[in-house]
Amino acid sequence: MRRLLLLLPLLAVSACGSLERLSRVGRDPDMDPITSPTADPRWRPVTMPMPAPGEPLTVANSLWRPGSRTFLRDQRAAQVGDIVTVLVSIQDEAELQNRTQRARNNSEGMGLPRILGLESSLTRILPNAIDPSRLVEASSTSGVDGNGSVRRNETVTLRVAATVAQLLPNGNLVVAGRQQVRVNSELRELQVSGVIRSQDIASDNTVRHDRLAEARIAYGGRGTISDVQRPRYGQEVMDILMPF
Repeated sequence: MRRLLLLLPLLAVSACGSLERLSRVGRDPDMDPITSPTADPRWRPVTMPMPAPGEPLTVANSLWRPGSRTFLRDQRAAQVGDIVTVLVSIQDEAELQNRTQRARNNSEGMGLPRILGLESSLTRILPNAIDPSRLVEASSTSGVDGNGSVRRNETVTLRVAATVAQLLPNGNLVVAGRQQVRVNSELRELQVSGVIRSQDIASDNTVRHDRLAEARIAYGGRGTISDVQRPRYGQEVMDILMPF
């Protein structure tokens, strides 16, 4: 009975996932509706260190407005609700090799050829023949030889339009964007979020992903191919619980 009670939560989780898959047999994965990024229950406003507020600078008899980048209206994203295109171009390559070698030999010896004239009495205590000059001898040998290597190569090139969800007091923009593409019953999803400076937005209203602070970039999918590649719930549980 106890084993059955322990298995009930696992069976419930597995049943929910199986029922969800059974409900869309013969249908393509459903695409999520277009919503505001701030409507996501996981959305949290960003709080970052800010400089002390200062008085705006004004110059008499000048057409130049402090903080402006041009006399004409700037078409780049600057306010909540504006759209900016994030260019994701990740080309990471890392290769590490480590080797450690260590060897040590120890040898110890101790004898008592003379000890207050009592060495002659050792034969009575120890009937077998002994050599007082070689009472204790010890030796040890240890060695370590370790090799390690890591090699990683990743390439991701994507473009996604993100929405300005928050304007920080220092002028930085919190952006969040999501893109879904469905092809042959497979839904691919790209999510991008982070904090950018308005100065890093190019004249064509694009910003590189390496300009995003606290960047969160996720690319994955769900559908027929993803279901086949994902291991079953029972296998995942066994991989976690089995010690070997």
